[in-house]
Amino acid sequence: MAGGGGQELKLLGTWTSPFVTRVKLALSFKGLSYENLEEEDLYHNKSELLLRSNPVHRQVPVLIHNGNPICESQLIVQYIDEAFSSANGPSLLAAEPYERAVARFWGAYIDDKLLASAFQAGRAKTEEEKAEALKRTFAAVETLEAAFEGISDGKPFFGGDSVGYLDIVLGGLVPMVYYGEARHGIKLFDGTRSPLLEAWVERFGALDAAKAVLPDVHELVEHSKMKRARAAAMAAATGSD
Repeated sequence: MAGGGGQELKLLGTWTSPFVTRVKLALSFKGLSYENLEEEDLYHNKSELLLRSNPVHRQVPVLIHNGNPICESQLIVQYIDEAFSSANGPSLLAAEPYERAVARFWGAYIDDKLLASAFQAGRAKTEEEKAEALKRTFAAVETLEAAFEGISDGKPFFGGDSVGYLDIVLGGLVPMVYYGEARHGIKLFDGTRSPLLEAWVERFGALDAAKAVLPDVHELVEHSKMKRARAAAMAAATGSD
């Protein structure tokens, strides 16, 4: 499948990754078609194409545009917005340099503070570690709530009346928000701590371009249970040797 105008687009990824979902959202909102290449085993058997395309980190997502690989999800989203004009859907980043810088700042904050601490909470080995990671996560949520209020200026999205760069960046986390609640009983955004972001999650997830690519939460939960069961079985087998 081509991205339009003879432009060939391939996406290396895996359906469970919020970073891959982020790129899929950008492609969906820009109205671009692409070849979706799923990496089946990122732990033990990465494809030769992935290793050639991202030899430094060897991770997904990787977008290959006319044979040229682009790595790291936020950089890919920015590339998509720059490489494909507004004729391919709305512009995600503002034209004004300061507004673009602000969007990039908060995009980095989402990954470096919010997502990083949420991952730490999910991987914590003790209740104390989990509690501390969740404390940092919810502090980041409150900071982002205030940022949304200022950036959106009362409009429905970070991008104003339409979806923008930060909506795409945070949008990749929407399945993780619902997954955390379903799997662990942790509600990342709620009406007390972050009513604006709670409403934003529902609003964003209801958009057709988002629904087209967001993974099903129940499938994510079942996939997680299967992985944990498999890991426990392997650990038990190793321990019995």
